[in-house]
Formats: sequence, structure tokens, C-alpha cells
Amino acid sequence: MGRASVLSDGLDDVRKVARGWRWGRRPLVPRSAEAFVPEVERSVFPTAWSRTLPASAVREVAQKAGLEPVFRSQVRTRVEGLDVLDRVEGPVIFVAPHASHLDTPLILLSLPDRWRRTTAVAAAADYFFDTWWRAVGSALLFNTLPIERRGGAIATTPGDVLAEGWSLVIFPEGTRSKDGWMGRFRLGAAWLAVEHGVPVVPVVHRGTFAAMPRGQGWPSREPSTGHRAEPARGRSWTSRRGRRQLTIRFGEAISATPGESANDFAARVRAAVSSLHDEDRTTWWDSRRREAEGKTPDLSGPDVARWRRVWAQSESPVVDTERRRAWSR
Repeated sequence: MGRASVLSDGLDDVRKVARGWRWGRRPLVPRSAEAFVPEVERSVFPTAWSRTLPASAVREVAQKAGLEPVFRSQVRTRVEGLDVLDRVEGPVIFVAPHASHLDTPLILLSLPDRWRRTTAVAAAADYFFDTWWRAVGSALLFNTLPIERRGGAIATTPGDVLAEGWSLVIFPEGTRSKDGWMGRFRLGAAWLAVEHGVPVVPVVHRGTFAAMPRGQGWPSREPSTGHRAEPARGRSWTSRRGRRQLTIRFGEAISATPGESANDFAARVRAAVSSLHDEDRTTWWDSRRREAEGKTPDLSGPDVARWRRVWAQSESPVVDTERRRAWSR
């Protein structure tokens, strides 16, 4: 037997041993043959304490003395439609698209004080309640409560909160948008509204994705200063360098009709959000005309390359200051 043959046989033996060796103490039984072990069900983080009087007092100070000054120093806001809250009795479910971590403080700080103090926010259990410090911080500052977003399932806690008289902020997409456009509209908010007989107040906002998109930890500033013309009206607009512009608009409350299913009601809520967004982007008259013609722009966005979708949402909305002055007189 030659030397080459001995080396070849030796290498084959080493390979066989390596294939059979339990590297990292891996199991010898194939994974497909392992016994099924059900996943341990996680307990829901308790948040009832965050709606007690002492916690509410601490949250009031934290929001008004801490959160709001910081928020106003980083962005500019325009709030419209708060008069609709004078025509509805709480509790209600505020339904809004989810594009940024700025959405929650924008909604809460835009509400009148009496509404803000009795409004909780449904938050993803696997994100905001994965660690005790994040759970305590979000529950105390934003009055959040955990929901299970896997498969569209929702925890039982939101129903208990509504029964106690608290309003809820729910983002029906279940997660922040990756490109600024609205994702799949889940049924959780509509199911709660139908099940508990509470109205839904649609809410839309613009500019939060441009100011702080997913993956960014702090609001950005306007990149440049200049003028641009709006093609639809031909007016001159001004974009100032500095704080990003955000807009938020509250729509008329809608309620499920007797016998209406959650699926049908969810479709009506989604249509109301789309129409309200069109109104905030243009005018009330233009949006109603397109709604009557069935031409309301879909908030899911155009079917184009992802970079174009992101680019379309990366510019802050520009407020028509001339029209605002005319209506304020």
C-alpha cells in the first residue's frame, strides 16, 4: 500500500468522524423526529397600575413638562378637526396609520386635555413589553397596554380598558410602515368597536415618516430652504430649513350598524381614513368630489419600486398659510 493511499484513507476516516461528532453537543435525533413541545404561553404584562390616579398624575407632569416641550422643539404641527370630539361621547377608538414612533406623541399631544388624560395606546407586546424597563416606561409615559399582533390576534386587555371608560389609540396595521404608505389593515380595531359598541374616530397624519422613519432614533431637520410650486393649484409655497412640518386631522366618528360584521366595518373605517387623508392633502370639497366619484387615492401607495415609494414620502407636507389665514378671519 502506497503512502498516497494511506493518506487518502486517513482523510476519509477523519471526515467520517467529523460528520458523526456532536459538535456543540448537537442532538443525534433529527429535528423532524423530535417530540412536539408546545410553546410556553407568555403572561401579559400588567398595566392596570398605569391607569390609577397616582400614575395618571405622574404621566400628566411627564407629558406636559417633559415630552411636549421636547416634541415642540423638534417639529412643527398643524392640528385640524378637533371640533368632531365635541359631537361624540367617549370612550372612542382612534384609528390611525402607523408610519413612525412620532405618531403616538403627535396624537396624544394634539388631543384636548380631557381626552388625552383618558386615552390609552395599544402597543405591540413583543416590542414595547419585551423588557421590564421598556414596558414600565411606555406604560407610564404613553399609557400603553400590550396587544398580540401575530396573526392579527388582539389581547383581551383592550376590551377591559374600553369597558372602564378609557378611549384607545389603535394602529390597525400592527407595525410601522417601512416606506411611509399604509400597510394591511387588520381587523382588531373594527372588532373591538363592533364587540363593545364604541364609535371609531379616524385620524390621519402626514410628515411623521419624513421626520423620523423606521430605523431612525430622533427627528431630522429640513434638508434645504427654497420655494416650490404645487402643480394642482400653481401657488407658491415656502419650505423653511429647521423643524419638520407635521399635520394631523381628526375625522367624524363612525359607528357600526346593527348586525354589521367586523370585516364590513373595517372596510368602512379604512375608506374613511383614506378620504380624510385626501382632505388633509387637498381640500374638503376636492376630497368629497373624488369620494363621490370613487377616485379617492389609495393609502397603500403606487405599485412602483420601493425606493420610489420611500422617496415620495420623504418630503414634509407644506402648509398653505394663505388659506389658513383666510379661514381664521
